Amino acid sequence: MAIQVGDMLPHGQFQVMGQEGPENVDVTEFFSGKRVLMFAVPGAFTPTCSASHLPGYVVHYEAIKEKGIDEIVCLSVNDVFVMNAWGKANNAEYLVMAADGLAELTCSMGLELDISSAKMGIRSRRYAMLVDNGIVQQLWLDEPGEYKVSSAEYVLSQL
Repeated sequence: MAIQVGDMLPHGQFQVMGQEGPENVDVTEFFSGKRVLMFAVPGAFTPTCSASHLPGYVVHYEAIKEKGIDEIVCLSVNDVFVMNAWGKANNAEYLVMAADGLAELTCSMGLELDISSAKMGIRSRRYAMLVDNGIVQQLWLDEPGEYKVSSAEYVLSQL
């Protein structure tokens, strides 16, 4: 079952690129005491993710932060090197580019998408969620193949 509004995020980790290389980030510690907007994409450097999804959050970063958001996280089932390069290629230096390389966090939330038929394996569904102190307050979950309610523009209109 997929994570729901009111649920606590599961224990787990994601990776980010630090000054010295890849760093593991504990989910419980990261989300503790913060209001975080996390959005997930099926894959870095893929058409919709690169043309619309990530750029929307880059463009609307300040407006989202003005709504009381402490951090904006972009999560994808890609390795930390790919996420770092994708962030740099899209001027996303203010976003947390979170790599869930083995889809462990994604699967623990029940938000995985099996696109093995397209030779892409297990990925994340496209979504955005507002998390306050580790608890999901809002969840905007797109249907597979869609890009609507997880867009920065839509989420901003709901905050």
